[in-house]
Amino acid sequence: MYQHIVLAADGSDNALRAAKHAVALAKFGDAKVEIVYVTDFKKAKYEVLHAESNEALDYERRQKVRPVEDLLVAENISYDVKILHGEPGPTIVEYVNAHPVDLVIIGSRGLNSLQEMVLGSVSHKVVKRVKAPVLVVK
Repeated sequence: MYQHIVLAADGSDNALRAAKHAVALAKFGDAKVEIVYVTDFKKAKYEVLHAESNEALDYERRQKVRPVEDLLVAENISYDVKILHGEPGPTIVEYVNAHPVDLVIIGSRGLNSLQEMVLGSVSHKVVKRVKAPVLVVK
């Protein structure tokens, strides 16, 4: 059914719940899951200034998606991790619309609830603008 699933992950509990749905759908259709983590420009400056090295910075970013990776490995699901840079909503939309994606899975809330209240949620922006079907997990 689905061959290419994009899973948006940010280290939140909702992202982990979304990953559990991605596992169920990937197992059903033998799909490949692409974990997409977006480093927000606003947070990236702080991270770069306080990181010991580029390797340490990459390691910290990968640690945020590690629980999702562990879940996929445990279920023997084929996956890749893509770390993108930019504002999360538009960056995810741009990435998905530029690739042949069968389904996008995203949590309903991420780590930054204040930004969500002021600017609108990332999941809402993705649902409105992405060309592929989207599953929002609460």
